Amino acid sequence: MKVLTKEEEDAHYNATVRGGTIGGVIGTAIGAAGVLAASRRYHSFRALTVPFRAFLVASTGTFVAVIAADRASAQYDIEHTPEKKRQIEREQQREALLESNRTPLQRAKDWATENRYPLLFGFWVASMAGSWHFVNRNPYLSKSQKLVQARMYAQGGTLAALLGSFAIEGADAAKGKGRWETIKIIDPNDPEHKHVIEKKIHHERYAGEDQWREMVEAEEQRQKERKAAALRKEHQAK
Repeated sequence: MKVLTKEEEDAHYNATVRGGTIGGVIGTAIGAAGVLAASRRYHSFRALTVPFRAFLVASTGTFVAVIAADRASAQYDIEHTPEKKRQIEREQQREALLESNRTPLQRAKDWATENRYPLLFGFWVASMAGSWHFVNRNPYLSKSQKLVQARMYAQGGTLAALLGSFAIEGADAAKGKGRWETIKIIDPNDPEHKHVIEKKIHHERYAGEDQWREMVEAEEQRQKERKAAALRKEHQAK
């Protein structure tokens, strides 16, 4: 694990913000274009309130910004950490070998797992469109009531899909399968290097997914070093 200096943290932060900003601008432009096109094409879409259409544009921009910032952060980390870059290359070679032995169903499942959040966003958009089409048939509801019901159906379906994906990953973690695996390693606290302990590791869906864990561990390590240095100074002063 690489401990970042203050300058490296600032550069990493700037790269992440820059990537998120670019992604946010692109996502907002795509959302605005989509809303504008749908407003011109569909009468039922024009019936939506202006605040809700603005919400669709903003949510698209926010979603793309989050994904772009995460990818920019991961890419910066890879480019400035040669060890991680070599590790990723080895992992890609191993995945290529495994890919040749996987069935189409396994490949589809892995692809869906790796692209879970884009799929969930697409599912929400599709659910919103489908629920609005369904609710719009009811002549006894006002436009505001139809909008509320359509949002409830879409959010309920998306929440169910999200909970389902979490349940699958939780089951894999409990069984030591999928993205989680339990391995045996030498106890780092054993000076004789004879004691073996078990450790649960997480396989990244994409390069840099677990970067936040590494950053937390690095900050904890720095805090321990500062405390140890302070204790040494106290002992020397005495």
